[in-house]
Amino acid sequence: MNDLPFSVPLWVWAAVTLGICVMLAVDLVAHRDNHVISFREAAVWSGIWIAIGLGFGLVLWAWQGGETASTYYAGYLIEKALSIDNVFVFALVFSYFAVPDAYQHKVLFWGVLGALAARLVFIFVGAELLQLFFWTAYLFGAFLIWTGWKMAFSQEDEVHPDRSPVVRLVKKIIPTDPRYHGGTFFVRVHGRRVATLLFVALVAIEATDLIFAVDSVAAVLAITTSTFLVWTANAFAVLGLRSLYFCLAGLLRRFQYLHYGLAVLLAFAGVKLILSETPVGKLPIPLTLGVITVTITVSIAWSLIATRNQPTGIDHQRAEAGAAGSVSARGDERTPTSHQGVHTHDAHDAHGKDAS
Repeated sequence: MNDLPFSVPLWVWAAVTLGICVMLAVDLVAHRDNHVISFREAAVWSGIWIAIGLGFGLVLWAWQGGETASTYYAGYLIEKALSIDNVFVFALVFSYFAVPDAYQHKVLFWGVLGALAARLVFIFVGAELLQLFFWTAYLFGAFLIWTGWKMAFSQEDEVHPDRSPVVRLVKKIIPTDPRYHGGTFFVRVHGRRVATLLFVALVAIEATDLIFAVDSVAAVLAITTSTFLVWTANAFAVLGLRSLYFCLAGLLRRFQYLHYGLAVLLAFAGVKLILSETPVGKLPIPLTLGVITVTITVSIAWSLIATRNQPTGIDHQRAEAGAAGSVSARGDERTPTSHQGVHTHDAHDAHGKDAS
């Protein structure tokens, strides 16, 4: 389905997708060694990814005009805002499995590849459903409103990444060694090839992001049903997710009111999608872009002002988790000795659902 006044040639799809693959390859080469990502390095890379994402909007502006570019920017901003939500859960998964800092970027890199693949599938399936059955707009809209309500008003709960159905299924199918063996996902133990705990953490990341991808794609589809714009908005926002994590890891506890802003955005997207199938029709893109910008700005400013005297970092969160508190280390092999549930209001409220 395509609500753009022009069709996107196949070669443009191929060129953009190839460009995304090249950027992923550059990022992989730049971080081919396992090392702890510093805030400065993460900030530089975040700036690069954001500049690329914004620059692509300028290309669209020169190619097809301001309305197309504004539509892309609206989708990019809402996906970028929801990406911050992912960061909360990533922190919980890393804390729960006590993933060494030096290997976190590797897990996130392969996690992002899976996230891009999942979003591409959801985009085409969602757009096709909206084209074939008009009433799916009401279903998607109601889902987004419900997700926003749950995000805003859900109660404290425990997060158990190890109880994820996907993680449990993988453990049943693939022999697993509950230890870290450097930065490898698979290793031979007594002549038998087994998955390491790092691979289990990767599966947990993929499983949680699969849940995020559903409402992320639905939210952007509420803005435009152009598969090209939805794909590029998602792709360029997700590309910088790894660097965003390392930039915000030290500020997670200060974003305690951000989930209210994200809830508003999801509910707004749901209402917008429902209205598109009524006599009201699609809301103007300038209005959509304004609501997204104001909501993100207000929720972040509110959080930072209200928590300006609070400590930053995820150390306190790790202390609460208990899962990462006791770790036996010997060389490159590390084994979490406690897999307790993570009891946190921040992360659960961040998305209205946990990783299990």
